[in-house]
Amino acid sequence: MRTILLFYIAIFISLTARAATISASNEADSTTAAIDTAALASLEATCSSASVQSPLAAAKPLTLYDMPYSRTRHMENWGRLAYNTATFAGAGVVTLLVLECLPEGATAWDKSEIKHTPFWHRYGNHVKEGPVWDKDNAVFNYVLHPYGGAVYYMSARSNGFNILGSMLYATFVSNVLWEYGIEAFMEIPSIQDMIITPIAGTVIGEGFYRLKRKIVQDDYRLFGSRAMGVAVAWIVDPINEFVNLFAGNPCKRGKHAASITCSPSIDLLGRRPQVGFTAVITL
Repeated sequence: MRTILLFYIAIFISLTARAATISASNEADSTTAAIDTAALASLEATCSSASVQSPLAAAKPLTLYDMPYSRTRHMENWGRLAYNTATFAGAGVVTLLVLECLPEGATAWDKSEIKHTPFWHRYGNHVKEGPVWDKDNAVFNYVLHPYGGAVYYMSARSNGFNILGSMLYATFVSNVLWEYGIEAFMEIPSIQDMIITPIAGTVIGEGFYRLKRKIVQDDYRLFGSRAMGVAVAWIVDPINEFVNLFAGNPCKRGKHAASITCSPSIDLLGRRPQVGFTAVITL
């Protein structure tokens, strides 16, 4: 008897929810039809006037990705660049902690000095002694640093800076924020890193920029695959893609805006009736 009663309660809830959905849908359709009729009349009146231009013709591009490719055109978004710089600072501290856990042979850091010398003394000594030609692992110097420079470069390039402005920003992040900033607490600033990171980063970064332009123009798809497009966009421009999760992605124009869909679920037929929901996050 209890099972039958719970079964009818479940059916009643489902039918009530369905009826409410249908009613709301019908009201929305009626409203939409009325709006469409009014909009059509307004559009006809607008088109009859030769002095009024189409809104699309008067629209201005929102990002550099809307414009044809150029090495010199710029339309800087300083607010987003400030977010990116703060993200670099936080990521730099985390990277420093991770590198400190690696063996001395990987980073060439003097573990004894790090352990026995206060960090403010280390920083002062390293800044006075530098820069020097370091003996770091080749992977760090000639693979990771150029890639890091490309990421710094893309952080500015994707926010409307031209090649020169993006290279200057990459130089700032590499030399001021990292070499003479965070990393100076651990080692003397490096000549190779100060040169290779921004220069190689600019060359690689401009290639990254052109690749991301292709991905953005194809609605975040690469070779027809959206998964591949999104993955490669994260590889070539990770900081902007990360910030986009919180500040919105101006390149997507709301086509695939992040959203959360919740679907309630009711199980009244089991031994223990359960009520829950399923959440789906779409990026």
